[in-house]
Amino acid sequence: MFELNSFQRDLLYCIAGLDGSYGLGIKRAVEDYGDTEINHGRLYPSLDTLVEKGYVAKSSIDDRTNNYELTPEGRALLADRHEWEAKQLSKHDNE
Repeated sequence: MFELNSFQRDLLYCIAGLDGSYGLGIKRAVEDYGDTEINHGRLYPSLDTLVEKGYVAKSSIDDRTNNYELTPEGRALLADRHEWEAKQLSKHDNE
């Protein structure tokens, strides 16, 4: 997970939470979460990086629209991150 930047991690979480993830739907989900506008020049290269790393699978819906979904590797990455975050938070709960 450390080879990804925070925006790419947020993309993974948004894709995981969407039922049928296409570029503009992912863009809206990230914008809603971060309360900021995301431009296409940032979104699509980041999605391509996630595809190249094997965390996201990309398929064509039509000539202009692609579908993005987490691969098993992407789900495992998020599960590992979730476990790590929970451990970090629990350190303070036990004090």
